[in-house]
Amino acid sequence: MLSIFLSQFNWKELLLGAEDWPFLLEIVLRTVIMFLTIIIGLRMLGKRGVKQLSLFELVVIIGLGSAAGDPMFYKEVGIISSIVVFVLIVLMYTLITYLIGKSKKFETLLEGKSICLIENGEFSIKNFKKENLGSDEFFAELRLKGISQLGQIEQAIEEVSGEISVFYFEDDEVKYGLSIMPDSLKGAIKYIQEEGYYSCTFCGHTEKKHTGKAGNCAKCKKDKWVPSSNRKRIT
Repeated sequence: MLSIFLSQFNWKELLLGAEDWPFLLEIVLRTVIMFLTIIIGLRMLGKRGVKQLSLFELVVIIGLGSAAGDPMFYKEVGIISSIVVFVLIVLMYTLITYLIGKSKKFETLLEGKSICLIENGEFSIKNFKKENLGSDEFFAELRLKGISQLGQIEQAIEEVSGEISVFYFEDDEVKYGLSIMPDSLKGAIKYIQEEGYYSCTFCGHTEKKHTGKAGNCAKCKKDKWVPSSNRKRIT
């Protein structure tokens, strides 16, 4: 049964689709031409266009990839038309980059601006909501920088590139803050059984609490708390 199936199977269609074997040589030529076109285009964009991609620059790179990729293996897509698209994208990039350099408002409109996510060891709630960052993802980024609790951070800023810049308190200025270690938010409580420093699980606001009902956070009005940490950064 299997041998009958294999004997009737169209291997040429599986391997080449609707094209003929000579088209493989054409693909080689098309790929070489478009590869060189990509190299030239990226050289024209400059180093910043390659190393530090903003949202706008990412769109440009995707556009260049699409313009370059299709003619590599689609016979009906002409190389000349793709190169025209390529040149137009590079020219638009050059024009918009010029306008960005001339107008700060235009730059902010197109690329956004840096946003403070943590200030004085607590979340800047409004800005954090705008960025829609999951706490696990954000905490993982901070841990990669050697941070174990928010009280070590004077400011954390999300740059236009999406990377997080962190400015730290000196060791003698580190204060109690919300722990960001794995599972640190589990076991949140609403009743304080032991006096000490506690942090709001939502915004990181930290205060000393006495035994009894924990109450609502003065900053975000939430009512779940976990023990704070005053651990210093290990560098």
